Amino acid sequence: MQVEVVMPKMGESIQEGKILRWTKKPGDKVQKDETILEISTDKVDSEIPSPASGILTKIVVPENETVEVGTVIAMIETDEATTKVEPADPELKRGEAQPRSEERPEPVRKPSETQAEPFRRRANGDRFYSPVVRSIAEKEGLSREELDSISGSGAGGRVTKNDVLGYLKNRTREPEFRSPAAGVRSEERAVRMVDIKELAKQYPPPQYEIRQMDNIQQKMAEHMVRSVQTSPHVQAISECDLTRIAAFRMEKAAGFEKREGFKLTYTPFFLDATIRALKQFPLVNSSVEGDKIILKRFIHLGMAVATPSGLIVPVIRHAEEKSFLGIARAANDIGVRARNRKLTPDDIQGGTFTVTNYGVFGNIIGIPIIHQPQVAILGFGAIKKRPVVITDANGTDALAIRSMCYLTLSFDHRILDGAIGGQFIEAVVSNLENFDFGNLF
Repeated sequence: MQVEVVMPKMGESIQEGKILRWTKKPGDKVQKDETILEISTDKVDSEIPSPASGILTKIVVPENETVEVGTVIAMIETDEATTKVEPADPELKRGEAQPRSEERPEPVRKPSETQAEPFRRRANGDRFYSPVVRSIAEKEGLSREELDSISGSGAGGRVTKNDVLGYLKNRTREPEFRSPAAGVRSEERAVRMVDIKELAKQYPPPQYEIRQMDNIQQKMAEHMVRSVQTSPHVQAISECDLTRIAAFRMEKAAGFEKREGFKLTYTPFFLDATIRALKQFPLVNSSVEGDKIILKRFIHLGMAVATPSGLIVPVIRHAEEKSFLGIARAANDIGVRARNRKLTPDDIQGGTFTVTNYGVFGNIIGIPIIHQPQVAILGFGAIKKRPVVITDANGTDALAIRSMCYLTLSFDHRILDGAIGGQFIEAVVSNLENFDFGNLF
């Protein structure tokens, strides 16, 4: 029996995906739930499992192509006795993969479909527009010339859905209210497509090595440039005494790992202290839309995770409702899934505040960039033992060895001034230094 492999729907807002790499080739045996390809959306890269066991007989959509959700991208034969392996179809054009079998009857062409035809390529034939982009262009009445003028942030300069929506958002606004988050001019883009042959003339081997940025690196570059263009960044740095937490963690570590199946790290302590401070300072848990401030009555806490393919920020949803143990379990879950490339786009959307722990690399101080459209990000440095002057209840000073950590808050000075930023980070410090260990587990 032939089983269709289709482009999966990776999130509510995701309508298309790009095939990064096929891990299997036609003729290979595959097991159900075995990874057969890697795809990329506007949000995250993911490994896609096989829907059935059998032989991969045909790859319909090649690597580096973008197609709509639900499009057939490969075929698997579950009955090996009747297997017939088909090579890749040389006539298959970019972006014109076959639809699902139940949708294959030849449709009657409508006037609207004829009008959409000019959006397939540039006049010179070298620019591809996905079905989603063509649909938006048709609906919004964009001419081919107008669509061609949009700078693309996708691979090879491809115009994505977000590029078109950003262009439309900007087109309907007065110039002075243009949001940098909606897009930047092509000459200002962080990722400028460069011809590798031309670049090799300037940087010849073997003295130089030229590497192509992968999808996650390109997305990160775009996002970071847009962030600094959007928000005037200001930083506040405080130090924190984590000696009590360090001692508690050492005492409970073995029992916790045996019971829960993962290590008790400092992360849940950082997250718990941050959540309580956000409840105290709700303005830090907001975003900015033009001249309006959007306050969030919930906390979707982003946690930066370093993976082999780059930095990603999965989200713990409704973190304000979770106990310490619930936070620890959630942090471990998204961390493991991020490193194993098992996140979905929904896992990394909707964050209201982000924390990042660069201390795991031994860095004592960092200056993080705000994760738009949030208005602040909190970073934790490495925990180091060092001599510190402490004062007892009688006012007597003494020198002691303490486990110390630097915290850095980067915040958007459009709505958060130094007073709020300073008070917020000191609230986090106080929560950590006076952590209540009662009934944590």
